[in-house]
Amino acid sequence: MKNLFALIFVLLISFNLLAQDEKPRTFFDAPFGGGGGFLPAWFITNVDDINTKLGAFGTEKLSTSGFFATGGAGFAYIGFIPNVRIGGLGMAGAMDATGIKDGTEREVIYTNSFGGFTVEYTVPFIRSIGVSVGAIIGGGNMNLQISRNKGTYDWNNIWNEISDTSLNASSFTRTFKKDYFTVAPTITIDIPIYRFLGVRVGAGYAFAFGGDWKIDNDREIFNVPDTFNGNNLFIQTGVMFGFFAY
Repeated sequence: MKNLFALIFVLLISFNLLAQDEKPRTFFDAPFGGGGGFLPAWFITNVDDINTKLGAFGTEKLSTSGFFATGGAGFAYIGFIPNVRIGGLGMAGAMDATGIKDGTEREVIYTNSFGGFTVEYTVPFIRSIGVSVGAIIGGGNMNLQISRNKGTYDWNNIWNEISDTSLNASSFTRTFKKDYFTVAPTITIDIPIYRFLGVRVGAGYAFAFGGDWKIDNDREIFNVPDTFNGNNLFIQTGVMFGFFAY
């Protein structure tokens, strides 16, 4: 987080210096317009508590450097409050790990998604591009699916496994899930290529609050580690379509 905010500070100073020679806005005294587009992103979240269990389960560890996500966003400047824009954003991504142990295929799939209402302020001392700070307020979902698969599947054999009271069935799937409330501070840089087309880069950190872990048919799970909570650093890029006057 310290490195992220240091990078943001350097970017702001750099863009401010570059903006000193820019001409005044020819369209509006404050940013105006709006648009939307597709957002490829990169999520980085804490999966250490999962990885400590995967060695015994028989799969590789989940990546600690992050995973690919996609989503979309839209915004519009509200006009009556200069430099303020509102909108919405949503993103989702997944990663997995596989392995074979005792003749059975094993797989772990982790997904994280969130989205909500956005409110941002575009700093007025940088011209020609939009450098905006703000927040996403909304909700999200985490999902962890653990599977063990052996052989082929047959209707009758599946029911035999389900009825196996010895708990030694060769195949099974367990699904952990959690819904949460999120607040995510963000910084975005929107660079118009043309008045109706722009590119975006940005970053943020989604804090996850509340929500209980559930398994399978919504049964509550106890003793889930506090650090396995859905907090998520994300880096976003994208192509935006609309009308942009910065």
